[in-house]
Amino acid sequence: MSVNQSEKSVNKGQVLPYKNPSLSVDERTKDLLNRMTLEEKVAQMLCIWGQKKTMIMDEEGNLKLENMEIHLPNGIGQIGRISDTAGGQGARDMAILSNNLQKFFVEKTRLGIPAIFHEECLHGLAGKEATSYPQPIGLAATFNPELIEEIYSTIAEDTRRRGSHQALTPVVDVAREPRWGRVEETFGEDPYLVSQMGVAAVRGFQGDATFKDKKHVIATLKHFVAHGQPESGTNCGPVNVSERLLRDTFLFPFKEVIKKANALSVMASYNEIDGVSSHANKWLLRKVLREEWGFQGFVVSDYYAVTELNIREEAISHCMAKDKSEAAKLAVEAGVNIELPDPDCYPNLVQLVQDGSVKEELIDELVSALLKYKFVIGLFDDPYVNPDDYNAEEKLEKDRELSLKSAQQVITLLRNENDLLPLDPNKKETLAVIGPNADRFLLGGYSGKPKYFKTVLEGIKDKVGNSKEVLYSEGCKLTIGGSWEEDAVVIADPEENKKLISEAVEVAKKSDKIILVIGDNEQTSREAWNNSHMGDRANLELFGQQNDLVKSIVELGKPVVVVLFSGRPISINYISNAPTSVLECWYLGQESGTAVAQAIFGDINPGGKLPISIPRSGGHVPCYYNYKPSARRGYLGEEVSALYPFGFGLSYTSFTISNPVLNKTTIKKDESVIVKVNVTNTGKVAGDEVVQLYIRDVFSSVTRPVKELKGFKRISLKPGETKEVEFSITPDHLSFTNIDMEFTVEPGDFEIMVGNSSLNDNLTKTVLTVL
Repeated sequence: MSVNQSEKSVNKGQVLPYKNPSLSVDERTKDLLNRMTLEEKVAQMLCIWGQKKTMIMDEEGNLKLENMEIHLPNGIGQIGRISDTAGGQGARDMAILSNNLQKFFVEKTRLGIPAIFHEECLHGLAGKEATSYPQPIGLAATFNPELIEEIYSTIAEDTRRRGSHQALTPVVDVAREPRWGRVEETFGEDPYLVSQMGVAAVRGFQGDATFKDKKHVIATLKHFVAHGQPESGTNCGPVNVSERLLRDTFLFPFKEVIKKANALSVMASYNEIDGVSSHANKWLLRKVLREEWGFQGFVVSDYYAVTELNIREEAISHCMAKDKSEAAKLAVEAGVNIELPDPDCYPNLVQLVQDGSVKEELIDELVSALLKYKFVIGLFDDPYVNPDDYNAEEKLEKDRELSLKSAQQVITLLRNENDLLPLDPNKKETLAVIGPNADRFLLGGYSGKPKYFKTVLEGIKDKVGNSKEVLYSEGCKLTIGGSWEEDAVVIADPEENKKLISEAVEVAKKSDKIILVIGDNEQTSREAWNNSHMGDRANLELFGQQNDLVKSIVELGKPVVVVLFSGRPISINYISNAPTSVLECWYLGQESGTAVAQAIFGDINPGGKLPISIPRSGGHVPCYYNYKPSARRGYLGEEVSALYPFGFGLSYTSFTISNPVLNKTTIKKDESVIVKVNVTNTGKVAGDEVVQLYIRDVFSSVTRPVKELKGFKRISLKPGETKEVEFSITPDHLSFTNIDMEFTVEPGDFEIMVGNSSLNDNLTKTVLTVL
């Protein structure tokens, strides 16, 4: 059908095939695509975010229909983050804005193609008055996929009911570089743990992927691929890894989540691999993702990353394309369906097709996938939301319970010198709460503005009431201001900090016990997205003068509890050799203060485990536990092991784990086996234990890690209670990319190790033989 015929049909008000819900999605997509002009097709490959003010709104965030008619006559593929328009939209206002925007695209453009609105949902909708949960590095510490699925399901509902349709989450990067400022966004250093958390998150976001209940959104896996081990630890740096390592470590979580949770969208990564940017990598986006794995969804660019194929001086440049037109050509040929966040390179696609540089068939291929999922999510049939059908206040109150539950399960006990913790909440005594993070609003990056937040100081005061006197001192400052959004990092004045440390010591002298709340803030560990917004660090020690503060307090000889907030591992060598108890909290979300107080005073028993190893220093990087047999020979005069290993975490009680028992000690390559252990709480209080299964292929055609996590279960046990824990070991758990680049099981012996951390001393083992 010609464009003129299409227009006549539309004008007559006929129900065209693409508007007929009784037809299949593929039939509707094909019909719509055949009616579109080249300009309309390219418009679907564009997005607006920063340009919202000039294209669709005024400075106050009010919709300007005349602007939309001028700038978006052919519609648009996506609009980014309507939640941040005009300083932030509450739930009702965001829903109304979504409807008003959608009304233009549905009623005022020739074919009425609705737009997808995407949002950042890293640990909660990054919008106004949305519930904030712990950062993903903290959520991974729960080792509880069921909880993670529940959390992301609630985030999806909040996002969808406000009128958005796609979450640029979850991050399934494997974080093997602790100097990198984006560690907080990941689920840690282990491919298996990352994959399990990623599967849970996508199932939470997408539900059954029919989207009929209008409570779910499209999930976007990022960053594809190997973004978590940048050269020198600096964001977006080259990643120099072999194909085998790429497949077995960094591609593995993406493959698992696509296979087991049907993630519908993938975001390409900023970095290069083997000299090719991910946004221009045909092997990665076409051969591996689409041909090998059968991915049927769509690929979005990371923000401004298509431009970076050319030159983007304020951030990074790959210099693969001589100009923006060539950058667009490279990206579409690689298979990037849509350019985010603003039109920059892809508008050139119209001319590139017209002059024969890009085939229109290629545009059709990429646009078809974008249209398909607009049909799948129901936008052509039901494009609006009902602002009056969503009680945001009621949901906020309900979700506070889930946010608190998740924070409780994140908290990880690293040390408990002389069983100092938990403190007696009823004992009459004076507590000193000291530190730059003690009374600070801390959420980490990609956070919204939650209605509720409680600091550690507030949480402790609320908990103890009048039973204790609570004193407070800031101790020292890290940066001035210090919010994630502020580009410039202003380091606190050293002389001023000396005075603050002296004041803190005087406060501490008046106390019986001291709670030191320290670590990072949102500026000292964050995404370095351009040259003026840095966040990667070479030094993994406590930032600024915090070690001076700690030493001054510890030397008083009083009982000290250290509470750490951070987005990545911190090398706490002095603290770990001092008589202290240590709680690792990462970022706990809006219920931080309540959860910490509950842990300190024994209302909860910390059961979190480290999702990433904590190195002794920046010079001890890499530090991940699943290293190759030749990789940890040792250092002259230095310990080579991690300060705290992956999977580690103590408890206020004690557990024993029996030796693992296999139901078969010999199997064939295509068979599975069951391994069982008994876990007993041998202490006096109830607690959670995370039982961890590790496997090692003893001898193989290529070198293999000394151990790899292949299973885990978090269980709760009362004092004296015993539970049996069972793991199934399948061929997938034993497979790897062999000498011939085949993903397969090799016959031989496998060590099966079960325990409560990756540390050898915490594991017992048996041997499985594969014929």
